Amino acid sequence: MTNPNDSTSPGWHGTTILAVRKDGRTVIAGDGQVSMGPTIVKGAARKVRTLAGGKVLAGFAGATADAFTLIERLEAKLEQYPDQLARACVDLAKDWRTDRYLRRLEAMLLVADRHSIFTVTGVGDVLEPEHGVAAVGSGGNFALAAARALLDHSDMDAETIARRAMAIAADICVYTNGNLTVETLEG
Repeated sequence: MTNPNDSTSPGWHGTTILAVRKDGRTVIAGDGQVSMGPTIVKGAARKVRTLAGGKVLAGFAGATADAFTLIERLEAKLEQYPDQLARACVDLAKDWRTDRYLRRLEAMLLVADRHSIFTVTGVGDVLEPEHGVAAVGSGGNFALAAARALLDHSDMDAETIARRAMAIAADICVYTNGNLTVETLEG
């Protein structure tokens, strides 16, 4: 069990990030809740960003400062490899896994452009979902399941699916709320 007084492990929870791609449209939605143990510390955090001049979306789960560090590194990789999201993500994952400083960062990223979605982790994973939907964070599995069902069994567009799946996750997960940040890329 996490000791809430232990400064190395404060028991922070609270993020659900969901990416949905459908009919040439890519959406990343993130809730706004940050919790420390059973306490909501902030309800309107913004965990989804637009990068590369509006060509890339990124959402993060985990420690905020760590995630911002990773997003800055990803932006540098995107400048180094313009219009090559997969290569930028793989390069970031390699650095994250091998760099002594970066290895200690505790966050996960969902990154998308008009054509691809990737989950990027500190253990070297760069995963592209099979079904055009990916999620990370405390309520990620709830949002993922809801989005997959809606994607397969509704006529909703990508943004509507993302918003509805996030609402379902917020109804189930105590670390997820309905204060959403939603960013969209048109195909």
